[in-house]
Amino acid sequence: MKKQAFENFIYGVFLLLGLITVGCVLLITVYLIISGIPAIREIGLFKFLFGKTWASTAKTPQFGILPFILTSIYGTAGAIALGVPIGFLTAVYLAKAAPPKVKAVVAAAVSVLAGIPSVVYGLVGMLVLVPGIRSIFHVPDGASLLAAIVVLAVMILPSIVNVSITALEAVPQEYEDASLALGATPTETYFRVSVPAARSGIAAAVVLGVGRAIGEAMAVMMVSGNVANMPSLFQSVRFLTTAVASEMSYSSGLQRQALFSIALVLYLFILLINAALNFFLKRSKEA
Repeated sequence: MKKQAFENFIYGVFLLLGLITVGCVLLITVYLIISGIPAIREIGLFKFLFGKTWASTAKTPQFGILPFILTSIYGTAGAIALGVPIGFLTAVYLAKAAPPKVKAVVAAAVSVLAGIPSVVYGLVGMLVLVPGIRSIFHVPDGASLLAAIVVLAVMILPSIVNVSITALEAVPQEYEDASLALGATPTETYFRVSVPAARSGIAAAVVLGVGRAIGEAMAVMMVSGNVANMPSLFQSVRFLTTAVASEMSYSSGLQRQALFSIALVLYLFILLINAALNFFLKRSKEA
């Protein structure tokens, strides 16, 4: 009887914590909608989403956020294209092929990467990466979309590597033993047996990486130039996150409402990406 009561108590605690989490998400959603809708109504949805000029402090202000949206899309896609293959291959090597001493050293380094504050990434990028891009590509200013992509790619590596290692190490050893017994090489076994078996965990790692890349602000602000231009690889740009962070401290009136509208667009953008990834993940499981 006492054991059953204890189980019911623990179940109630978990249920309460889950409801609190859902409640926090709903609260944030409602707050962003209430705060962001008035500016969209006043500016106009089409002008707000597809306008190419952001001049919030001009005499005749303009609030077009298309440059921010495209920059966030290109920057996130570039960081994923650069960071996911490196993180995935590193995870496969550490989980399946690396000697114990090498694995311990590299895993420790990855853990250190995960603990470095974003402002430190931005500082190193501003002092090392930005001048390097300026010298290598002979451009007037190295603070650009390319610098932001490289910094974001490095920042998402710990999430991808750690979660992928956990997923790969959870694959039953019997799967690999059966593959090797059938004559497959270790490399074939890793990529044709272990990786497909750990697919859901690796997909979760990619989702975490996408979330980190989209939501980063401070490091991106320090290396991207933070100028509201249409995205170009070697031009200063501004992301959705940095647009909010750079102007919120002195904003007022319609400008402040427009910043909340940008936050709402960013929030919906993240929800759509997560929903799309979960949809394709479920389809691949059913297939």
